Amino acid sequence: MTSSSRRSGFKLNRPFVGIPSFLRAPIETRLDALDAEIAVFGIPFDEGSPFLAGSRMGPRSIREHSLRFAADAGFYDPVTGRTYLEYEMANKTIADVGDVDVWPTDVQSTFDNTTDLTRAVLARGAMPVALGGDHSVTYPIVKAYEDEEPLHVIHFDAHIDYSPFIHDLRFTNVHAFRHIAPMQHVLSLTQVGIRSLRSVESEIRDSIDDGNRVMTIREFHDVGPHGVAEAVARGERTYVSIDIDVLDLPLIPGCVSAEPNGMSYAELRDTLAAIAERCEVVGLDLVEVNPTLDVGTGITSYLAAHTVLEFLGNICRQTRWERRRDARAAARG
Repeated sequence: MTSSSRRSGFKLNRPFVGIPSFLRAPIETRLDALDAEIAVFGIPFDEGSPFLAGSRMGPRSIREHSLRFAADAGFYDPVTGRTYLEYEMANKTIADVGDVDVWPTDVQSTFDNTTDLTRAVLARGAMPVALGGDHSVTYPIVKAYEDEEPLHVIHFDAHIDYSPFIHDLRFTNVHAFRHIAPMQHVLSLTQVGIRSLRSVESEIRDSIDDGNRVMTIREFHDVGPHGVAEAVARGERTYVSIDIDVLDLPLIPGCVSAEPNGMSYAELRDTLAAIAERCEVVGLDLVEVNPTLDVGTGITSYLAAHTVLEFLGNICRQTRWERRRDARAAARG
């Protein structure tokens, strides 16, 4: 490269330079000016983790590892021959809107801030994509949809996260779906990949008795990716919550709650692709990445970024998404 070409404004943008927004998406923290189809935000909160802290650093680390994928031309998959997010990257329809403001030791204020940020994203017509943080944060996110059309929730996890509220203990990462299931705007809850020996039988029974679908890892292997997607009627609005510990323990050293006998990456990827094809995905989160526990290469954060990227790629290649995108583009003129 000549000196003149360097002066022309061309930048290599290697993964170790620049401000780490997700996939190097434009940063837009003024939500009243947000003009994007997808809005990524972090929730750097781990006060709901009862064992080890550190998942508060997850959003930053996932963003940093997402820079390894950044490309204005989209992301080519040599296996499928597809290029994911080609339109979105070229037209900058993904924005990173920053992080929820966390108030240490004041969980309710942090949750209120989470709900408010999610509502602001929805009000601008964008799809929320949240990076946790521990799994308690899914509750205030789903709460933000209460003024939207009803939706279904699909929850990927090794654990049931359905603990009862005892002695005012209500906001840890094992309580989120006890809050979510009875919400009037939540039409159904499907919990996939449950397998931990630390899951209490009474909590699993409570979830089933409340009308939720609990799909253990054995049942997942019986029905496969399309069997999970078929838990929701075709075309229905669906929110997806992904605890990274749904994956098998050796894949995710940077997760405090990792368990053996989990999904392979291919199983999770194919299941999310089946959901994207069958359902209208209206939001998603990925939680429980703990960079302080990870190996030096940051493979758990990398795998998290990879999962979100591929899921978004499959969502955005659906005809329903393209029609919505084109209608919004036409409205903007």
